[in-house]
Amino acid sequence: MPDDHGPSIKDDATYERLREKGYDAAKAAAIANAQANEDMTPSRKGGKAPPYEDWTKDDLYARAQDLGITGRSDMTKDQLIAALRD
Repeated sequence: MPDDHGPSIKDDATYERLREKGYDAAKAAAIANAQANEDMTPSRKGGKAPPYEDWTKDDLYARAQDLGITGRSDMTKDQLIAALRD
């Protein structure tokens, strides 16, 4: 059974697992408390940006340029998408 870390930690078991994985106390507490809160979904992935397939080739090129992907000027749209995902 997990230790009781006081009222500031809402999910002691999650907190302990995160600490064992090397998370610092503040980060582990924030994640454990967010997971214990029904209004939050910290483990759900995904953002508000559309998938790369919906981007224009120029937008993909600009993103590849921002990330420093080499060879981008010779890439097709599909190749840019693959490079961005790698």
